[in-house]
Amino acid sequence: MTENLYASCAEVLSVCQANKDNLEALLDPETGFAPRLREICNQQLLELNDEATAEASVQELEALKMESDTWALLQALMSLRKTTPPEYPHPRDLLAVNPYTPPATLAQSIMHASPLLSALVVVREWLHDSAPFSPAPGATNGYWRFTRNAVLQGKRTGRMGVGLVDELDPDATSRDAEDGTGLTPDDAAYEKTVLQALYAHVRAGQLDEAVDLCRKSQQPWRAASIRGALLFQWHAIANEPKDENAMEDEDADDSQQWRGNVRRRLWKSTCEGIALNQALPPPERALYAALAPSTATAIVLKAHCRTWEDHLWALVSVACEERLSAGLSKIERECFWEGGLGALEHGATAIADGQAPDAGDEESWEEDVLDTLGALSNVQVSEGYVGSSKVCRSTNNALLVMNSAPADHPYHVSQLHIILDRTDELLESFANGLQEGLYLSAPEYPAMTRFFAHLCLFLQMIDMPVSPYATQIILEAYLQVLENAGQRDLIAMYAGALGDNAVERYALFLTSLELSGDAHERRLALTRAKDHGLDVERVAVVTAERTIEKAFTILPPAKGPLPSIIGLEPAPTDAEWLLLRSIEWTTFFESTYDTALEQANVILRYFLGRGRIQLAKNLLEMLPPELGTLQDPEDQATEYMHYRQFFGVWEAFARVVECQALEQPQMNKETRAAWLNDYKGLIDQAREDTIKLLTTDWLMSEVEVNNGDRRRRDLARIRQIYIPELIIRLHSIMVNSRSRIPENIKNALSLVNIVADSRYRLYDDFSSQDGRRLGDYLGAVRQAVLAGLEGGGSDPFRVLSV
Repeated sequence: MTENLYASCAEVLSVCQANKDNLEALLDPETGFAPRLREICNQQLLELNDEATAEASVQELEALKMESDTWALLQALMSLRKTTPPEYPHPRDLLAVNPYTPPATLAQSIMHASPLLSALVVVREWLHDSAPFSPAPGATNGYWRFTRNAVLQGKRTGRMGVGLVDELDPDATSRDAEDGTGLTPDDAAYEKTVLQALYAHVRAGQLDEAVDLCRKSQQPWRAASIRGALLFQWHAIANEPKDENAMEDEDADDSQQWRGNVRRRLWKSTCEGIALNQALPPPERALYAALAPSTATAIVLKAHCRTWEDHLWALVSVACEERLSAGLSKIERECFWEGGLGALEHGATAIADGQAPDAGDEESWEEDVLDTLGALSNVQVSEGYVGSSKVCRSTNNALLVMNSAPADHPYHVSQLHIILDRTDELLESFANGLQEGLYLSAPEYPAMTRFFAHLCLFLQMIDMPVSPYATQIILEAYLQVLENAGQRDLIAMYAGALGDNAVERYALFLTSLELSGDAHERRLALTRAKDHGLDVERVAVVTAERTIEKAFTILPPAKGPLPSIIGLEPAPTDAEWLLLRSIEWTTFFESTYDTALEQANVILRYFLGRGRIQLAKNLLEMLPPELGTLQDPEDQATEYMHYRQFFGVWEAFARVVECQALEQPQMNKETRAAWLNDYKGLIDQAREDTIKLLTTDWLMSEVEVNNGDRRRRDLARIRQIYIPELIIRLHSIMVNSRSRIPENIKNALSLVNIVADSRYRLYDDFSSQDGRRLGDYLGAVRQAVLAGLEGGGSDPFRVLSV
């Protein structure tokens, strides 16, 4: 399932990157980047919660839920911050035209005048959507049924129940609380359940549902007190733009109706009194503190908070309510609904006096709010809601998971920075943590890295400030996560987002493949780089370079005593195979053949310098024939031609040995003649090729290049290994074939002149090691001279003139 999550996120990124210049599409509430990723998290939540398919820990479910919520927050806030809001008139401008403007319309104007307040309102709505779910109480058969029956029974019998109220009005429990009287246990439990459910509805912004619950619970007075939270609104007298899409009849009917609380200030002070009344049960105090959040009731509200989200909601609710109340109080002398008839008489005077909003007050309020929200990073939360870790859907189709994450959880830290508009600081902090290795051991490390990688890319697409340094570190970490998860197909897409470092990073990934995958798979990997806008030729070159560097850090250097090339070679090591196959990256495209030529020479120098003739031969067989036709750079082309020339000679020797092994004693005259003809021809070809190699400055480069001294040392080492070997082998073949081809003894002795010729200086390539000393060759020449005397006579030079 995790693999599907990686692929799904990549698919969303691919689609949105195609529309990266279309801000409207990126921020679309249904098909934008953030809503798509939120839906992916929600689907993953449901799949993980399916007992038939998977088992997931509470932490996994919780993390996915918080990631889903964070994408919802990003969608809400970035849409607000990146789009130009419509212009709204100032409240005083509205009142100057119409002093009967309803408070709800004025509140909207106050909100739109403050970017921070607008953002806090959006955050509050987001917190409503992600509020914890509270089951509704069961149906009731009447108002305080059990207590009512007990009271009636007591009045009939004249014996009232001990500890029960003797009246049934809504204030009975609070009025008689000092006497220790109350409801029956069943009614008390039901009352508590109702209050908890009402608080949950208010916490979720579901006032209509709360009102319905009150009515179903036979408590209409409480429904009325809850509806008092609504600001007074009357469309018929408000200067508001008409909704052209609304039905005319419905709009006309609605405009004639007023709703909300005309005396909301009085209602609010009453709610504050209830919240601060310690004689009332805590659930009821919390309910009215939530309905009328203020500085005075904040302590009651916070006492009922269980999660970090609850604390955030409490602070945001208090900030929004206080700011709106302050804004309305400043214009109460000008508004009929706040100041009465006196507003009509004094409104013009107030406006003339220039009672404009104090910019200093707004700045002070913003500073206080930001400081208060910043303190949430250290708030202590309880262990969360006790209950099942099952995922369910609430009435508004939101996924719900019990949340007990602390304030320093990465998603909570992220949400707070997003709300405070400090995303750049957030990304830099996470990037620094990655560099310090703070998160590697955390179980949520892959998921968090995935989230932050997509957050970087999302902010880049919508032109929000993002640190290039932090983006590089985070994407690098996510690429490693993808590699560890086996998501090779996705590497190129995310590497392409690294900008100048994209080629290097994707090349490092390809290098990490090492020996896994054949040439076809490697070609596909390079093709993916091209699909995502990377310079595929550059990727191929860098990958080959990094692979060669990696192999050389493992392999022993080609120096020290000269290797033996007699006998069976040991099997290649993985490092040698890695070096050999590094050439594949630069042989897929003709445009990289020049690099392949240079790299092939480097690898051949190493293998031949280590005596690994078979590996060098395998390398040549892998290379495309077109490499042999390159002319530039000239020194590289010449060196490559010399290697092919060497293996032509080596193969010629091998064919001689194979042909020699075909001789059989029972061959007839014609077969022997044919064999002898072939044998002689192969020896002549080997002799011709070898002499040509020995007399053409084989691997003697004088061109000044980078690392020229090292290159010349490597070439000199190769000559010391193979020049004596070629000379002695050719000498041996000709001497050993003298009985069948008599003139070969003469050819063997003629070779001495070439070895001794100062033009070729072949004698300098002999070393002091056994088998490669000049004396070894001279000993073989001495034996050849003695073999030349086998035909008779005492003149050792006679064989040269025969």
